[in-house]
Amino acid sequence: MDKNYNLPIDAALFPEGVERCSFSQFLAWLTPIMALFMWGLYAAFLVLSQGLGTTGLDDRFGFGLWITFDLAVIALGAGAFFSGLLRYILNIDPLKNIINLAVILGFICYSGAMLILVLDIGQPLRAWFGYWHANVHSMLTEVIFCITCYCIVLIIEYIPLIFEQRQLYKNPLLHAIAHNLHLTMPLFAGIGAFLSTFHQGSLGGMYGVLFARPYAYREGFFIWPWTFFLFVLSAVSSGPLFTVLVTTMMEKVTGRKLVSWDIKQLMGKIAGTMLLVYITFKILDTWAWASGLMPRQGMTFDQFFHGNIYGQWLLYTEILLCGVVPCYLLLKADLRNNPAIFYGSAILVCIGVTINRYVQTVQTLAQQILPFDQWQLYMPNWVEWAASGLVVAYGMLILSISYRYLPVFPQEVKLNKR
Repeated sequence: MDKNYNLPIDAALFPEGVERCSFSQFLAWLTPIMALFMWGLYAAFLVLSQGLGTTGLDDRFGFGLWITFDLAVIALGAGAFFSGLLRYILNIDPLKNIINLAVILGFICYSGAMLILVLDIGQPLRAWFGYWHANVHSMLTEVIFCITCYCIVLIIEYIPLIFEQRQLYKNPLLHAIAHNLHLTMPLFAGIGAFLSTFHQGSLGGMYGVLFARPYAYREGFFIWPWTFFLFVLSAVSSGPLFTVLVTTMMEKVTGRKLVSWDIKQLMGKIAGTMLLVYITFKILDTWAWASGLMPRQGMTFDQFFHGNIYGQWLLYTEILLCGVVPCYLLLKADLRNNPAIFYGSAILVCIGVTINRYVQTVQTLAQQILPFDQWQLYMPNWVEWAASGLVVAYGMLILSISYRYLPVFPQEVKLNKR
C-alpha cells in the first residue's frame, strides 16, 4: 500500500516541508466563503444591470458604505507599500518573513477597491473616461492613475511568489522570471511607495478641498490641505498592524505558527512610532479646525455633530480610544510584549482608521450646509452590504489559495518543527 495514502490529493502542490489540511477540509472551509461570494456577485449583477437605484445611495449621498469600505481597505492595505519600503529600501531584513503576506494583502485590498469602484461609478462602461478625458484640476485624477499603476506594481510583486510554487518553479523559464523579478524588487518597492503615498494623500486631499463641506474642509501647506498628510500617516500606522492581525488570524485557523513573535513586535513598534506622528498631527489639526477654521466659517463645534449616528463620540473614539491609547500601549515595550494588549491595540488602530474614513465620507455629506437645511440620514441597503461582502469573500479566497499552495511564510517550517 502507498505510504502516502493519507495525504491530500494535491499534496504535491504544497510548498516544501509544510503541512496542510485534507482537500475535503479545504473545500469545507471554502464553502461558506463561496456562498458569501455568490451573494455579493448577485448584488453586483443587480447594480450593473439596473443601476445605482438598487442601492441606498441618492443625490445627497453619492458616497456611502462603498467608499467608506474602499478607503478603509486601501488604508489597511498600506502595509504592502510601507513594508516594501522598509524591507527593500531601508533594508530592514527581518521583514522578509512577512513581506509576502503584505504584498498579497495589498493586492487583495487594491484590486478589491477597484472592483468596488466599478460598481460605485454607476456607468462602468464609461470607466475609461477617467483615463482618456482626465480632469487635470481634480485630485481624483491623480488617484485613479496612481491606484491603477500601483495595482499593476502589486501584480508584478505577486508574480514571483506564484512562480515559486513548487511545481511551477521547476520550469526553467518561470524560475528565471521569478529570480530576476526578485532582483528588481527594490525598484518596484520604491515605485510602489511613491505611487501609494500620493494616491493615499490625494484621497485625503479631495476631502480637504471641499470648501462647501465644512466638516472636511481644511487649510493647507502649499497646494495640499492637511488631510493629504493625515491620510498618508493614518495608512502607514494602521497597515502594518492589519498585516499582523491577518497573520494571527491565519495562525488561529490553521493551528500553525507562521511568523515569529519578534517580527510581530517589530511591526508593532514601527506602527506605534508612525501612530505617534499621526495622532500628534491629528490632534493639532482638530484643535486648529475647532478653534480657528470653524469660527471663521460662522459655525460652532456642536453644529458638526448630531444624534448618535453622527455624534461627538465618534471623534473622541477615533482620537482617544483608537489613537492615543494604542499609541501608548504599542510604544511601551513591556506592554507591547503582552499578546492581549498588543492584538487589542492593533484592533483599535484599525477601527480608528475605519471611523475616520466613515466620518470623512458620510458625516461630511450628512451635515446641514444652509440655514434651512437639515441633517440627512444615510442607511446602506443589503445590496451595498452584499457587494462589500463580495470583496471580503474574494480576499479570503485569494488568501486561502495562496497560503495552501504558495511559499508565503519563510519561517513556517522552522517554527513548526517537532
